[in-house]
Amino acid sequence: MERLFRYLLTGLMGIVALSQFVQVVTRYIFEVPIMGLEETIIIPTLWLYMLGAVNASREDTQIRANVLEIFIKTERGHTILALIGEVISFVISLWLTYWAWDYFKYALRVWKESPTLYIPTFFHECSLFLGLLLISGFIGLHIIRLVRQLTSPHYSVEKA
Repeated sequence: MERLFRYLLTGLMGIVALSQFVQVVTRYIFEVPIMGLEETIIIPTLWLYMLGAVNASREDTQIRANVLEIFIKTERGHTILALIGEVISFVISLWLTYWAWDYFKYALRVWKESPTLYIPTFFHECSLFLGLLLISGFIGLHIIRLVRQLTSPHYSVEKA
């Protein structure tokens, strides 16, 4: 799974960077913009954004401001705080996934197309729902891991 994300995200970053480079060179050096390139760049950009968020959720490497950890001295307290944060994140993620599901159904029903190249926008609009669904799943896995950690008989209460 890690290898898949590594290659997929690297490939998407390369596509976006190369496309932007081509757009800058053709527009500002040759003064001949490539029509529709902006439309095509949106597809890998949205997938890159959502899959990057999924990857951060999978690795549990999101940016956090855990100020309360300063005042909590035990490892068990840190785990309980992490569990509370994950549960709040899970509820919010499920709520956003529900909204994204409604948007997914709308995008599928309407089947809009981009204005210049007539690319169906569904292919990048669905990234929101699929990304949030995966994020919710990974948050759920983190909650299970933290609950197992807390209920483990080998879990040390006095570790600091």
